[in-house]
Amino acid sequence: MPVPILNGPAPGSIVNGLSVDVEDWFQVGAFETVIPRSDWDGLALRVEDNVARILDLFAAAEVKATFFTLGWVAQRQPATIRRIVDAGHELASHGWDHARVFTLDRARFADDIARARGVLEDAGGTAIIGYRAPSFSIDTRTPWAYDVLAEHGYTYSSSVAPVVHDHYGWRNAPRFAFCPLAASPLVELPVTTAMLGGRRLAAGGGGFFRVLPYAFTRWAIRQVNGEERRPAMFYFHPWEIDPDQPRVPNAPLRSRLRHYTNLTRMADKLADLLREFSWDRMDVIARAEAPLATRLAA
Repeated sequence: MPVPILNGPAPGSIVNGLSVDVEDWFQVGAFETVIPRSDWDGLALRVEDNVARILDLFAAAEVKATFFTLGWVAQRQPATIRRIVDAGHELASHGWDHARVFTLDRARFADDIARARGVLEDAGGTAIIGYRAPSFSIDTRTPWAYDVLAEHGYTYSSSVAPVVHDHYGWRNAPRFAFCPLAASPLVELPVTTAMLGGRRLAAGGGGFFRVLPYAFTRWAIRQVNGEERRPAMFYFHPWEIDPDQPRVPNAPLRSRLRHYTNLTRMADKLADLLREFSWDRMDVIARAEAPLATRLAA
């Protein structure tokens, strides 16, 4: 049965954060054990065409978003980066090459974000103030990451998934904006979760949006916007609207199921979501949420 869609967001509705994690089909965490980084330059890049489709989708819906982009991609696709910025979207950092933060030490993390930022700012001609850790990999193992981000002048991060997951998760993190440092205004915007029977459910996009029925995400965002009166933080990847991408047959079965399910439906579901709710860039949401943010450190 088709899901009924509203004609548009209600006047005065909560504005939610919309973001794209710009990485190509072979750079995902699910394939990191079967596609070595040394092979990346020999693989077909599809991110340029996929980002172009996303920009058209956003333009049709008249929304702005944040593109958390790998430095590796920006180095090879500077024209794509310029298109993102010229269209009025925010350019932000996703690190250099999708290395999870907990696989790095403090010094290597600093090098990673500095290298990415330099390439992104050169390509986009704009200051980079936002960061998202690959695979939401800031958690209880990496509290020092916020110190490094603050030292490098970042004003916000969206790097925490406050859930339990086999690839990531900081289960006890606040569900909404928080300030992790005592001496810095740096704001963390966790990816959205919804509550059911006292349990947190991941509901911020990506595979959860693609695989589960549209009605689940609608319910979750309505709960966050309506009952909590807070914005949702939603994300997805360019490869998720690309059903023709190459297959990786030697990847684990669970990874293949997660990665390839409903690729043909994703663009239409996104179009519905963009019409039904209000959206804006993550830097706009960070400024609005800063006064409401929970301060973790005294």
